[in-house]
Amino acid sequence: MDFEALYHFLFESFAGIGVLIGAGLVISVIACVIMERRTRKVYKNHEKTADDWSLFDDDDEEEEEQK
Repeated sequence: MDFEALYHFLFESFAGIGVLIGAGLVISVIACVIMERRTRKVYKNHEKTADDWSLFDDDDEEEEEQK
């Protein structure tokens, strides 16, 4: 397979564009997992305080508990 055929497949066909998008997603997920593991190693002794913010923290539960 020559370069021209590969280029045509990747950038000029729907299947090739799907391959590019899929490869981009897989590479992004792998990079995120590696960075998350390194971050957890650096901050492994972090204790939560009242001021900590979390993306998955549900504020509704705290409001219900205070009532």
